[in-house]
Amino acid sequence: MPLSQEDKQLIETAGNIIGENYDSVNWLHTVGAAVRARNGKVYVGVNCDSVSHGACAEVIAIGSAITAGEREFDTIVAVLGGKTGKILPPCGNCRQMMYLYDKNMNVIVSENTKVNVLELLKYPCE
Repeated sequence: MPLSQEDKQLIETAGNIIGENYDSVNWLHTVGAAVRARNGKVYVGVNCDSVSHGACAEVIAIGSAITAGEREFDTIVAVLGGKTGKILPPCGNCRQMMYLYDKNMNVIVSENTKVNVLELLKYPCE
């Protein structure tokens, strides 16, 4: 499905949060995410890397929204920091998490494309 103006703003918000927190020295924070709840509120997060793995930006953004009391999500996007600003499709773990928290969540996967999480996760674990 095509992107709305709200979706483009969500991409910008994700880009801004990683722009403010990008770590080009230790590479601990390289991706920013923004998730829009169904009520229109937007929550952000950046990835927190560690030796073993860490947490993806999407997980942090959803966790921030959950902490604020949100339970219904509309759209999420992740953006690579640095000079690229590239939109990143979610990893498998993030896809599963998105599915578990809201099967109707949409995911922006490119500058021109938004899909439902079920299109990214054909056989989810339940």
